Amino acid sequence: MIKLHHLNRSRSHRILWLLEEIEQPYTVVPYKRDATTNLAPPELKLVHPLGKSPLLEIDGTLIAESAAITEVLCARFAPQMIPGTDSDAYLQHLEMMHFAEGSAMTPILLNLYVSRLGDAGSPLHPRIKDELHSHFSYMNSLVRPSGHFVQDTLSAADIMLSFPAEIAMRGGDGADKYPALAGFVDMIHARPAYERATQKGKVDG
Repeated sequence: MIKLHHLNRSRSHRILWLLEEIEQPYTVVPYKRDATTNLAPPELKLVHPLGKSPLLEIDGTLIAESAAITEVLCARFAPQMIPGTDSDAYLQHLEMMHFAEGSAMTPILLNLYVSRLGDAGSPLHPRIKDELHSHFSYMNSLVRPSGHFVQDTLSAADIMLSFPAEIAMRGGDGADKYPALAGFVDMIHARPAYERATQKGKVDG
């Protein structure tokens, strides 16, 4: 039995997408961000002390952290989405799984929080902008001719890198700066499983 504790407008969306891709039965427990603070509701802390999403319950065990959840789901239900452990691709898989929530998210989160400081944050903006460009350019260089990361079919790395790739496209010139990333985002958005996840993830009403 699989249950996803899903927060609207969050990184939880990629786990919802993955669940649709692997076609395993699951239920969603929806949570809505506070309209004023944009923070997760306190009810999530009743599930996990950090009060963050995604959280996955599988066979009675609670799993936090997007990469861990992705690894578990792929290993159990879609092993083709993880390269063989004796391959070079597996080493890149490991690197990208950690990159998505480590290196890539650091400037993204800094940009989010510093932007709320107004003029007080202005001295940091140039450095943050440079770091964002550096990380997005690196991701752009890693997109394979097939349009995927790591493998030429959908992989766990694609799931994890979807969030920072989508962030890269939010700037007005993102598609021009990072055309391979733009193609990747267009491709995943066109997948039927992604569209189903988007519809199921709407908890704003």
